[in-house]
Amino acid sequence: MTRIKCCGMTRTEDALLAARLGADAIGLVFTARSKRRVALEQAQAIRRALPPFVDAVALFMDDEASLVDEVIAAVQPDLLQFHGGEADGWCAQFGRPYLKAIAMGEGAGALPRLQDYPRAAALLLDGHAAGEAGGSGKAFDWSLLPRDLAQPVILAGGLHAGNVGAAIRVARPWAVDVASGVESAPGIKDAGKLRDFIAAVRAADEAHRTNQGDGKP
Repeated sequence: MTRIKCCGMTRTEDALLAARLGADAIGLVFTARSKRRVALEQAQAIRRALPPFVDAVALFMDDEASLVDEVIAAVQPDLLQFHGGEADGWCAQFGRPYLKAIAMGEGAGALPRLQDYPRAAALLLDGHAAGEAGGSGKAFDWSLLPRDLAQPVILAGGLHAGNVGAAIRVARPWAVDVASGVESAPGIKDAGKLRDFIAAVRAADEAHRTNQGDGKP
């Protein structure tokens, strides 16, 4: 089953809706470079409201270690996510499982970077260019994803209800990550888009199970 992370949450009601619809994780953005940045107090409120078995992921991009420490202490996220030029050792210093975003905007030229984060719990492949923030709504060539990576792959970048099924069929990721594809405005989720996105993921999973039952690849 493809896991689902809904990123860029700024409202408790949006996070709870995502959880009720079946999201496995929600993302809270703390870097000042993002238009989806959430205040610490609101992040705490969202974290407290989350039901069991829905993870909170704290996102940073080339931020000071002191900010990461502050967020860990105040919010107690389940995972950290780094979107900038942070090195593997830097990301691992906080003693929490972490996801490392890899900018795939340059296409195949980005593939060598997939080997640079051996301690990452998973690699999040996004469609933006190196140095840009995530949540840009840009997709990349999903067929580039190697099938022999040691870590799980989270597919991001330009996903929405209309294309996530195709993305899952092509890439077979461990999880998908959506932000702009389910929004009415940055940080504000649209209930209908969110519902349609999660339904499309589940439909793709069901189609894959059916094909496997038919002996198809």
